[in-house]
Amino acid sequence: MREKILAVIEKNSRIAVKDLAVLLGEPEETVAEEIAAMEQEKVICGYHTLINWDNTSEEKVTALIEVKVTPQRGQGFDKIAERIYKFPEVNAVYLMSGGFDFTVIIEEKTMREVAQFVSDKLAPMDAILSTATHFVLKKYKDHGTVLVDMVREERMLVTP
Repeated sequence: MREKILAVIEKNSRIAVKDLAVLLGEPEETVAEEIAAMEQEKVICGYHTLINWDNTSEEKVTALIEVKVTPQRGQGFDKIAERIYKFPEVNAVYLMSGGFDFTVIIEEKTMREVAQFVSDKLAPMDAILSTATHFVLKKYKDHGTVLVDMVREERMLVTP
């Protein structure tokens, strides 16, 4: 039942427990207890709203920062990741395979603010070897949700 609950609330975290119970064919109390247990166990870590900032007057710049580090003896990557994710600007930190060690995702009002975060806070950290910053130019799909209305090209039919 856990996987079914998670699959539904991942797509719609606002669904009422009553409606979720009906959808799953389970007693409401059982579903509520299962959700509470998953929250306690940190399986469910929060409930978030996906906002398409492009449809608002608010300016936001999303940056993905590749970070190469030197792991600290006896602590590996975890301690470095902790130092990075404690910055309030940081939305996400992922340990990666491949050419770099971490992906750090931040959102700021301007590219200058992103650059300032990287140069003033991230790059000077002892374990950081290098960074590469990539800016998101347009979001088409985020967290499984399509954010743009695709316009179909309408061509006139030409007949002889």
